[in-house]
Amino acid sequence: MRTPGKLRRQSTSWAARRLVAGVSLAAATTHAWAAPITFNTALPVAQGDFVWREQALDMLMDRDPSPANQNIRVTGLVSVLAYGVTDDFTLFGMQPYLDKQVELTKGGQRRSLGSSNFGDLTVLGRYTVFQRNGPGRSFRIAPYVGIKLPTGKDDATSAGMRLPMPLQPGSGSWDPLAGVVVTYQTLENEFDVSGSYQRRNPANGFKFGDTAELDASWQYRLWPRSLQAGVPGFLYAVLEANLIHDGRNQTGGVDDANSGGTSLFVAPGLQYVTKSWVLEGALQVPVALNLNGTAVKTRYAVTLGFRLNF
Repeated sequence: MRTPGKLRRQSTSWAARRLVAGVSLAAATTHAWAAPITFNTALPVAQGDFVWREQALDMLMDRDPSPANQNIRVTGLVSVLAYGVTDDFTLFGMQPYLDKQVELTKGGQRRSLGSSNFGDLTVLGRYTVFQRNGPGRSFRIAPYVGIKLPTGKDDATSAGMRLPMPLQPGSGSWDPLAGVVVTYQTLENEFDVSGSYQRRNPANGFKFGDTAELDASWQYRLWPRSLQAGVPGFLYAVLEANLIHDGRNQTGGVDDANSGGTSLFVAPGLQYVTKSWVLEGALQVPVALNLNGTAVKTRYAVTLGFRLNF
């Protein structure tokens, strides 16, 4: 099979990582509480309890300075199931379904390529190593480790051509990840900070760049302003920031000069929280981009989702 021309990064692999990161540990609460939308929390899942979180993503990358003038659209769903093995140890499984589409100019003609399929499964465990609870407040520190498994299709074709790796549903590689999340919660506010690193291994002659990430989130209760009996739910304003550094991709062991870089995003959002379920949404936009070469820049990412505790 022929392979289309090289895609400029910031690539669609970023979308898959943000989907998984955004819905993973943030699913973890004993009851339904406010939590980060785009990354993780240290709040617990009670022993024997399950949490199901579902998020939908719509992301557009269309700021391509190269002659290819790429427009990349990624939509998808990620299903997450969390299980409280103990009050301190929680297991997670995360399965994305992604639709990746790109329009680009090649040979003077506008072309469309894309794929739709299940992506790679990620499994991880999180353990609370420190907690301090008081009246109306909680502080927790929880490291986590996991691995992304090569379960997604990595040889998809479009228009009779094998798609480049950034457009494949799966990566074909086993990619370990580790991080730590710190959460401080009161009756009115919650603050979360997370740091993580994912090692990307080669597969099919290609290697995505490693990813380091630092995230922060503030959730503030808008309604009701005073706590009282009989309130059916709570409305929270959410403000998040994501600092992400991607290493350069490699093809055949050679760095792609037009891939990787550092990005800073902010994401305002809302959450409506009841005892057993949560509705949420956020708009993630770049505020600073320092990408390598002619890497394509993200315009926005919209996230909508729900969370159920049972």
